[in-house]
Amino acid sequence: MKLKILFAAIIALGVLACQQTKEEQRLTSYVDPFIGTGGHGHVFPGATTPFGMVQLSPVNGVNGWDWVSGYHTSSSELVGFAHMCLSGTGIGDLADLLILPTNKQVVSDTTAGGKNFLQNYKASYSHEHEAAEPGYYTVDLLNSDIKAELTASRRVGLHQYSFATGDERSVIIDLGHAINWDKAIDTYIKQETDTRFVGYRKSSGWSKEQWLYFVIETKSPVTNFQVAKGGELTSADELQGSDVRAILSFDKAGEEALQLKVGLSSASIDGARLSIEKEMPDWNFASNRKKASESWESELKKIKVQTPEEDVKTIFYTALYHSMVAPYVHSDYNGEYKGLDGKINKAEGFERYTVFSLWDTFRASHPLFTMTQEDKVHDFIHSFMAIYRESGLLPVWELVGSETNCMIGYHAIPVMADAWQKGLITDIDGNKLLGAMVASAMTDKSGLNHYREYGYLPADLENESVSKALEYAYDDWCIAQVAKSVGNEEVYQTFMKRAAYYKNHFDASTGFMRGKLANGEWKKEFDPLHSSHRKDEYVEGNAWQYSWFAPHDINGLVQLHGGVDNFVTKLDSLFTIEEDVKGEHASPDISGLIGQYAHGNEPSHHVAYAYNYVGKPWKTAERVNEIHRTMYTTEVDGLCGNEDCGQMSAWYVLSSMGFYPVNPADGNYIIGSPMFDEAEIALANGQSFCIKTANNSPQNIYIQSATLNGKTLNRSWFTHQEMMNGGELTLVMGATPNKDWGTSELPPSMTK
Repeated sequence: MKLKILFAAIIALGVLACQQTKEEQRLTSYVDPFIGTGGHGHVFPGATTPFGMVQLSPVNGVNGWDWVSGYHTSSSELVGFAHMCLSGTGIGDLADLLILPTNKQVVSDTTAGGKNFLQNYKASYSHEHEAAEPGYYTVDLLNSDIKAELTASRRVGLHQYSFATGDERSVIIDLGHAINWDKAIDTYIKQETDTRFVGYRKSSGWSKEQWLYFVIETKSPVTNFQVAKGGELTSADELQGSDVRAILSFDKAGEEALQLKVGLSSASIDGARLSIEKEMPDWNFASNRKKASESWESELKKIKVQTPEEDVKTIFYTALYHSMVAPYVHSDYNGEYKGLDGKINKAEGFERYTVFSLWDTFRASHPLFTMTQEDKVHDFIHSFMAIYRESGLLPVWELVGSETNCMIGYHAIPVMADAWQKGLITDIDGNKLLGAMVASAMTDKSGLNHYREYGYLPADLENESVSKALEYAYDDWCIAQVAKSVGNEEVYQTFMKRAAYYKNHFDASTGFMRGKLANGEWKKEFDPLHSSHRKDEYVEGNAWQYSWFAPHDINGLVQLHGGVDNFVTKLDSLFTIEEDVKGEHASPDISGLIGQYAHGNEPSHHVAYAYNYVGKPWKTAERVNEIHRTMYTTEVDGLCGNEDCGQMSAWYVLSSMGFYPVNPADGNYIIGSPMFDEAEIALANGQSFCIKTANNSPQNIYIQSATLNGKTLNRSWFTHQEMMNGGELTLVMGATPNKDWGTSELPPSMTK
């Protein structure tokens, strides 16, 4: 099912850097928030703003892998609207502070200890009576004849509920509701006035210690305020417990739609109150909806693409939208936030961000941000350093003030190294950055003690040994580059040596990275097709998918395979092997398969571009184009795997423009096969970089020749600095490969 966006306004645009002068449709009209809400995309369709804390979205009330955002298109019932959600993760949490309007009279229900309270009032809906656009969501609640509309600012959610004339009008606030791993442990609500209600929700789940403070303001006075825990309603001004609920009842004779503002803070009620005062002082729903839309339009306009293929444009701008849903702001207007030390901390000179899915997003999301979001990159790195000060280590997968330690590696490091090398961090001493990096690399957790001792990670001493070792080696290369830049030769040599440890997992007799025991022998019973989810040597993959992970040293991989011909043969086989993934407990994350290439999970994302490193960019073009055309659609299941906080979409944003950062921290972009006639990037430094194609079409996928700012370019890559200088990359396309183009200078790989 494809749901179209509600509105499309026409605005006048000035002369573009690409010399385009015409009126264009609003870019928000190309965004379909329902893409990825089906299948295993795990995204939510609700109202949010770019990098905003409030993510106000419907919750189906179903626990399960496909409901980790709270919503999935297979459902047709709602238990309410939550204010914080996760976009495309593989684990469920948040869906906090649930609010549900009802036209039923709310009564006590102590059956099952009140746990099924919401089931009595849940709403039915159909997708035909549901719509969304950036910053706005609406749905008709069919069994109560209520029209629900939602919009948001960064830290405030605005609800508008239109009831049938004469109906009972109540709102249920459920602080105990939780999905999947989450569980409320302390909740509280208090009535301050007949239009203001304050409280908090503290929970433990994937985020072990989450604090959420709120202020709810109503436009109309509440005529009856009741509270409950365990399902027993009572009249009181306040209530504390593990699963507190409140009922706000209004005059049923009221003709205006009910409106509620909900301000959030992770630090205090006063911080939440300030969110409303600063961000949403008025009650004009249309105006606030427009502000949210304009915030998205402003961000989307940073990249303008031209193509006659309207579906491709929808996929692109939806992907660009999804790339800016996370990370999101964690500090409030006082600069305060709940830290990993369990204290209220204050961000000085930066905004503290959260939801860092770094195992995913270091690959493409964060490199994308270095082009268009320099201010956010500054705040992200400062957030990493704040986490380091609070916990002693850089983040792995930080979630609203807690370290989940989900996934592997220490991938804050490539994000920091990339920002440092690109000159985006000037107010932190490089030696302090390096110290934080080294601290994370020198712990003993997750097998790092064995990794240092053996020069590989023994499979009999550590689970997921191959994947961990390969990713440690890459992160160590990033540490070495920062050490070199600040003149620390000792650290540079140490970590360059560690960067080569990935080679110790390569078995030349099979051509795969595989498990090695502490005694130096290969682990027996090896099958490169086999997967056992989180219980073998590979993380969410198998040997076919993980044996290519040395993005800092593709040349080294080529040598391990015995040269270019062998490497290309093996790489071809990855995409053409007809056998399936094996294993009774194979990882469900292995999806989006082309042969054994798995685009639905991040370890494969750089692999199609490896051909450029051996002088065969035309093969990259073939594979990349196939991924573009088969793994992304405009349907609700239009993502072939979890969105993963923007990484799946960021891959498309960059790759569809014609390039990708194989090594996300070396400042180089590898050219593939563009989808657009033009793509113009409004760079954060005020420059503009335009990628133009000649003879572009769905059939003309091969680059015949290229020029960069009018000069012949016969290499299949360009640098970040060349991009940031501004200008134009022109690619002449054709239907057959020009096997001579892009071979004069191969992309850089690891040097000693």
